[in-house]
Amino acid sequence: MNCYFLTFGCKVNTCETAGMQSVLQKAGHTIVREPTQADVILFNSCTVTASGDSRLRTAMRKMRQTCPHALLILTGCYAQAYPEEAAALPEADLVIGTKNRSRLPELLDELYRSHTRQNAVESYTVSDPFEILPCDTMPDNTRAFLKIQDGCNCFCSYCIIPYARGRCRSMPLGEIRHSATAFAENGYREIVLCGINLGFYGMEWGGTLADAVEACAAVPGIERIRLGSLEPERLTEPELKRLAALPQFCPQFHLSLQSGCDRTLNRMNRRYTAAEYEAICANIRTLFPHCAITTDFMVGFPGETDEDFADSLAFAERIGFAAMHVFRYSPRPGTRAAEFPDKISSQTKTRRMELAQSAAKSMKAAFLRTQIGQTLPVLFERERDDNFHVGHAPNGTVIRISAKNPKKSLRNQIFYVRIEKSDADCCYGTPIAADANS
Repeated sequence: MNCYFLTFGCKVNTCETAGMQSVLQKAGHTIVREPTQADVILFNSCTVTASGDSRLRTAMRKMRQTCPHALLILTGCYAQAYPEEAAALPEADLVIGTKNRSRLPELLDELYRSHTRQNAVESYTVSDPFEILPCDTMPDNTRAFLKIQDGCNCFCSYCIIPYARGRCRSMPLGEIRHSATAFAENGYREIVLCGINLGFYGMEWGGTLADAVEACAAVPGIERIRLGSLEPERLTEPELKRLAALPQFCPQFHLSLQSGCDRTLNRMNRRYTAAEYEAICANIRTLFPHCAITTDFMVGFPGETDEDFADSLAFAERIGFAAMHVFRYSPRPGTRAAEFPDKISSQTKTRRMELAQSAAKSMKAAFLRTQIGQTLPVLFERERDDNFHVGHAPNGTVIRISAKNPKKSLRNQIFYVRIEKSDADCCYGTPIAADANS
């Protein structure tokens, strides 16, 4: 059968979509690029926010109208967290959640034979192992995304993800080496390690994230290793020193903050104070002088006063993030915060979000200016338009160089670039190697 995927949400979902595609291809199915070519359309969902749920439902309704004869399969975090609600969607022919997706070919065959709607969501247990969805290529990407961790034990009061992903579990080191080797053999030079709570990698057996990075670094052909989003509390100084010793490690740290106000952090059930977070950032900058630290910043959490918000934003500005993703608190049914009093009005959330976004824009521009004058190795990934080749520096900065010959591709090549100027979004430079922009 021809299968088409729509993926919502984070890099973990991107990894899992690639894994499910691989599983289906090995079972004899074909992945297509257009939904109108598909016999089966799979929706890999996210449920971090209510707006994400709404986008999913809208997409499913439109797809049912556009492709009335296709089977629609719903998987991902929304299906796992709210299985009854997901199963009630009239568009969903099969709902399978986030567990045991290696069974997808079997479930698909059964659905095709019976044409009977099915809810195959399975609940998690504390002893569930890490599910490996084999994948050695990611279409349209020059960077390979490798999911090495799943689940979360933290239960932040606003977050539904522990209910959608189960408890922490990690990919064995041998499997990481195997996957990294397969990616390297297929020409990938950079791997991005991802997880639901990536910093907790290996906690089941006393391992750490540095173990996983070192395993990738030992694979010939892997020249860059980058980390996905992190919780900050397990980034100890010994761990950071191990990462700093690896020439392949890319010094880009996306450290989830949520709030810079201790009162709000406590109500969120976060496991650090603002001062502890700041100390971690200081350690990072000492060991990685040319790093970028980025973050997530929530506004409008229940009970957040104007003073709390002002303290939180002032803290973020003091840290000086290279980029800050700002979002409004969204109540998720089943979480403790959904029952908290002192809800914040939509108007107040919007006002705070606009103030935080303005600060984020200023911080990003200030960070990009600090890159001017540096010479950085840039892995080129795509052509943004006919005028520029576009890639990323090790610290994640987007770099553009002039494309004198717009028909020439630098895809998956690394050149040293001297940074000459910046704007609000990226830096511009001149390659040191003469043939890079010929």
